[in-house]
Amino acid sequence: MTSHVLSLLVEDKPGLLTRVAGLFARRGFNIESLAVGHSEIPSLSRITIRVDVDDVPLEQVTKQLNKLINVIKIVELDVSQSVQREHLLIKVKVDATTRSQVLEAVNLFRARVVDVATDAVVIEVTGDNGKTQALLRVLEPFGIRELAQSGLLAIGRGSKSITERVFRN
Repeated sequence: MTSHVLSLLVEDKPGLLTRVAGLFARRGFNIESLAVGHSEIPSLSRITIRVDVDDVPLEQVTKQLNKLINVIKIVELDVSQSVQREHLLIKVKVDATTRSQVLEAVNLFRARVVDVATDAVVIEVTGDNGKTQALLRVLEPFGIRELAQSGLLAIGRGSKSITERVFRN
């Protein structure tokens, strides 16, 4: 199985996300990452999905997604042809002896501290999966108390847009 990132442009309608996720679930595919938000066109949203699946079953799901009336466009984003980022908030246990080591790791990974308490710090990091996972490995020995991770966000490189010929005047 290989990892695929799909970017869907959809009408902003109730229940659509459930129908999209249901198409993957009915085939037993696990969605690794899911992010939804408004697009640059009012009334349209963008759904970014990362799923590990073989090429042929993914093609079947893509064809069925295209049949959903509220799905406007689907694009598979190649890693080399897109910008892909994750966003994490990590609460790490610290004390007087470990605080400086944790702060050093934060600086090394170009992350930032967004909250400080006497026994913990909350760190915010944005980056590709390799960077975020490497930071987690470095922070793990200090004790990760809590972790919140967004779904993958991805957008194609260059001037072309998924919305290029969709509802433009």
